[in-house]
Amino acid sequence: MCRHLAYVGPPVTLSSLVIEPAHGLLVQSYAPSDMRGGGTVNADGFGAGWYPGPGSDAVRYRSASPIWTDGSFAAVAAATRSTGLLAAVRSATIGMPVTAPAAAPFAEGRWLFSHNGVVRGWPGSVAAAARELPVTDLLTLDAPTDAALLWALVRDRLRRGADPGAALGEVVVAVAAAAPGSRLNLLLTDGTGIWATAWDHALSVRAADAAALVASEPLDDPETWTKVPDRHLVVAHPGHCRTIPLPAA
Repeated sequence: MCRHLAYVGPPVTLSSLVIEPAHGLLVQSYAPSDMRGGGTVNADGFGAGWYPGPGSDAVRYRSASPIWTDGSFAAVAAATRSTGLLAAVRSATIGMPVTAPAAAPFAEGRWLFSHNGVVRGWPGSVAAAARELPVTDLLTLDAPTDAALLWALVRDRLRRGADPGAALGEVVVAVAAAAPGSRLNLLLTDGTGIWATAWDHALSVRAADAAALVASEPLDDPETWTKVPDRHLVVAHPGHCRTIPLPAA
């Protein structure tokens, strides 16, 4: 499994969300509170994506190393401010590569994406879904992993003009039907809004007037966060958050 978070709101340093909180992603990388049987630590790489200026495309920092070993990222995170962020720490499924391109976030333009969970029966269970994609998308996957394929499926729908929430929901329901028992917490942002699914794994949200934050685990006092019901879609913007039930697989 993995741990991830997304933020939109006033400019903040990356460090204030990833490194500094009492239970931020740095701590979640070596002391997560809810891995649902998917390992004990998130030491197989990490990544962060953010927006260097208004209207800009996302930029990324990804590594195959544990986040706690990367002093360069800590320095970058302390000096970098953004109005939007998606970050993740990775626990690779057995048999999948541990490389920087396999780490979230996956990106195109302003979109940033992450997957926390596992696709059961990989890769055979989702071969039919993969056949729906353009061949060039399959040939240019970031890595031969379930997360990279999920991103390709979501991205294909976004390119065709789908609503972001609908794109996530369609992919989750289709993959859950093809691969029963999968854990499919997907996370997507364009720097202004956040869309996420809770499907057989934990997810929490905090939305205030100025900002919205969605994370696998609360970064600080759990009383200030709201748990997302299982098998629901979250749509969060500063000052507004709603959860929508997902159809049965």
